[in-house]
Amino acid sequence: MRTPHRIALIGTGFIGAFYLNTLHQQRGLDRIELVYSRRPERAQEFAEQYDVPRWTSDLDPAVNDPDIDVVLVGVPNDAHREVVLKAAAAGKNILCTKPLARTAAEAKEMLDAVEKAGVWAGYLEDLVYTPKTLKALESVRNGALGRVLWVRSRETHPGPHSAWFWDMKRAGGGAIVDMGCHCIEIIRNFVGKDIRPVEVMCWTDTLVHKIDAEDHGIALIRFENRSVGQFEVSWAFRGGMDLRDEVSGTEGTIWMDHFLRTGFEMFTAVGQGGYVAEKAEAETGWLFPVGDEVAELGYTPMFQDMFDAMDANTAPMETFYDGYVVNAVVDACYRSAQSRQWEPVLLDEWRGRTITDEGEALEDYDEEHTIVKRETLPDGRHKLILRHKETGEINERFV
Repeated sequence: MRTPHRIALIGTGFIGAFYLNTLHQQRGLDRIELVYSRRPERAQEFAEQYDVPRWTSDLDPAVNDPDIDVVLVGVPNDAHREVVLKAAAAGKNILCTKPLARTAAEAKEMLDAVEKAGVWAGYLEDLVYTPKTLKALESVRNGALGRVLWVRSRETHPGPHSAWFWDMKRAGGGAIVDMGCHCIEIIRNFVGKDIRPVEVMCWTDTLVHKIDAEDHGIALIRFENRSVGQFEVSWAFRGGMDLRDEVSGTEGTIWMDHFLRTGFEMFTAVGQGGYVAEKAEAETGWLFPVGDEVAELGYTPMFQDMFDAMDANTAPMETFYDGYVVNAVVDACYRSAQSRQWEPVLLDEWRGRTITDEGEALEDYDEEHTIVKRETLPDGRHKLILRHKETGEINERFV
């Protein structure tokens, strides 16, 4: 049975509005009853705009309010730790936006705090909940791709909305901690979250904006089972927000375009008089609107999963431990960008499995040969590429 939840929204920025619109767009049981902002005028403005019953600019009463059972964290990265620790001490259920923290050490402290307090906590990584991703994950888990070998995730757009993102100290980094955290967790879900990320090779640079943090990044992540993840992030991509994923396995491939070119394309010479889509740069010309933005970006199924798990007192699809692992991979990315070498992913605690070898079993052709590849030629003949077991010699046969 679903339980109505009374939520304190901590933060009134862009993500806070997205969260509220997701929760309130339908006749759901879970409502934001209280909103916090450090600026009283902003808290009041947000509450009035979105019809939230109460507002405050004092954090302690917000997280300790006896009528509130869920604290929803949507503040800048440098404030996550304080809010989570206070909410855990108050015995509240906690939902925290991505990234969990600025560093793995900070994330581990938050993870330890919620587990010590015995409170329920979920990590709000929306992009693993997009409809296409959920369907693709189901196909992968059902064996449609065989063993996953390589996953590529790309997120690029013209840059964040709020000033704090561009402040390296407050954010903990640039495009990688902002968007790479999405890509890393998408990759982990397809490879298998029980497979340990071992090491990272990463390039970063600041190519466009005059800031201390990186506005571009590319990384390779090697997993213990020899699968590889690749991500690309940019704060200088022009034309909107580009979210794409590719998954390659021994038996198949998946390509996904989540946001920019999804089949809804519109040309207008005059504009439509308002918001088009997140990170859209133009109101005229060719536009790429999104039908149900909060659903397409994963927010709707994400909150459904979170509150269902909360009611059942079970783990959601994305936990604080997942957020900690993501932060550890991000840390390795930044170390690699500095050292220009492969850097290990340092985890104080690994809760997945340990793998010694997960190579594919070889298919025998006969006692002396294994099959490398099967192929059908244009003339209808069937060809096999064979490898001799002892000499390693490669040859071909028609069958």
